[in-house]
Amino acid sequence: MSRYRKKKNGTGRGSIGCIVVLLLLIMSFQIVKLYYKNQDYAAREAELTKQLEEEKSRADQLSEYEKYIGSQEYVEDAAKSKLGLVYDNEIIFKEK
Repeated sequence: MSRYRKKKNGTGRGSIGCIVVLLLLIMSFQIVKLYYKNQDYAAREAELTKQLEEEKSRADQLSEYEKYIGSQEYVEDAAKSKLGLVYDNEIIFKEK
């Protein structure tokens, strides 16, 4: 009976060893997969940060343009270019 127990105990240890090795392999693949996913997320974050900075810059430009549109200078420029209006003391030179 002692031979049977030793053989059974050795088989159990071998089975547990195989299961542990299998679990380690699965965990290793998952770690590698998560590492690459993390790298993708980091690249995406950098891209989105760059886009955010560009949009902030664009918002500043639009804010400046909005101030310009509300100014008297814009009204004068629009009247001169679109309507051809000038002040009384201005001289207009036209190209032929």
